[in-house]
Amino acid sequence: MKKKALSLLLAGVMCIGLLAGCGGQNTEDTQGSGSTPDTSSTQESGNKTIDTLRIAFVPSREPEEIITATEPLKQMLTDELAKLGYDVGEVDITVGTSYEAVGEALAAGTADVGLIPGGTYVLYDDGCDVLLTATRDGLSIDSDNAKDWNDNAPTEPTTEQVTSYRALMIAGPSEKGKELAAKVNAGEELTWEDVSSANWSVANSSSPAGYIYPSLWLQENFDKNITDLPHAVQSDSYGSAFARLASGQVDIVCTYADARRDYEDEWIGEYGMTNSIWDDTAVVGVTPAIYNDTISVSKTSPIMDDDFKAALSEAFINIGNTEEGKEVIAIYSHNGYLPAKSSDYDSERAAQEMIQSLNSAG
Repeated sequence: MKKKALSLLLAGVMCIGLLAGCGGQNTEDTQGSGSTPDTSSTQESGNKTIDTLRIAFVPSREPEEIITATEPLKQMLTDELAKLGYDVGEVDITVGTSYEAVGEALAAGTADVGLIPGGTYVLYDDGCDVLLTATRDGLSIDSDNAKDWNDNAPTEPTTEQVTSYRALMIAGPSEKGKELAAKVNAGEELTWEDVSSANWSVANSSSPAGYIYPSLWLQENFDKNITDLPHAVQSDSYGSAFARLASGQVDIVCTYADARRDYEDEWIGEYGMTNSIWDDTAVVGVTPAIYNDTISVSKTSPIMDDDFKAALSEAFINIGNTEEGKEVIAIYSHNGYLPAKSSDYDSERAAQEMIQSLNSAG
């Protein structure tokens, strides 16, 4: 496949996340409503009044799948914000026609809040601020150093909530795989000759862990990317990638950090190996942290002053800390929320620069 074709596919990936759209109204319809939230009045209680809080979700699922699951979020937000000094008349939840439509709505101020992936945020950060990052369960290892993952294997889950995850390059039991693992475990740096002589399994170009971030790792370490690997094949799933690794068809797979936990049983069952996956494999490369989805807010929305942004952040965090709230946000694969800053998404920006570079080179 030509570099340009791959890069065009890559461009779409930065806007693929774990979020789901909801509601029966389209974000583009919201843009045309012309409604402006009223923040001028104050209740006798001392609370400030907001007529409408407009929240937009990207369309990563069919809206019909999640309308029922997300309906309680409206009242949860209303209740939490009331405790924090804001009486909201209506929480209007919509789904955009595309990831770009939600980013554009935030930039235009026709949506106040967007639950968007990191890729969408960095594309539209001129028009929106990131408030929160979604959390997921952490792992017992989180290191930039591949040797640390091998010295402390196996990787175990933790109850700690984290805002990012890693992609790993994992070498298998083939002769080349063992050679690269031995070099890493001896504390030696891999060379381009080392990695380019190996057979790689990569995911499709829309996969952050299986393609984009490994390509970014190659760029940062060798000034190369996946399209420069002479022996790379695309696997249609992580399962088939690990099957190839077990059989020796490939020497390295690109995958998410806890993938070996997911395929531990298959390794000695379906894949017919006698040793455990932890004995037969080793990490030879670790990507920068891949930050989770965001809750971002419009820079041009008339209601988004610093006080309300602080209240909104606290409201979402509080919701994510309740069992009822966790049930609602689970539809977006979120466990909770923690404060975020723009620099958390610098790796996403680097990935965007990589895509632009591929386009230019094509």
